[in-house]
Amino acid sequence: MFINKAANGTNNLCGKNIYALRKNLGISQRELADRLQIRGLDVDKNAIQRIEAGKRFVTDIELSLLAVVFDKNVSELVS
Repeated sequence: MFINKAANGTNNLCGKNIYALRKNLGISQRELADRLQIRGLDVDKNAIQRIEAGKRFVTDIELSLLAVVFDKNVSELVS
């Protein structure tokens, strides 16, 4: 059987890290969504909230742009 959830039951591995990085930058979910939109990714505040809560899957494209916004590499986001 194919498992598409993390061991803790969330739909992504990066939500907690994205939350922590966003808080460290001192920006809101809206600001993070705006920064991603500037780079061409169509997301809104609600998508960011769902990612951070582990309720939304994150595509590889989204993950790579999140890494750019946070000036991290992708492996740092998912570890």
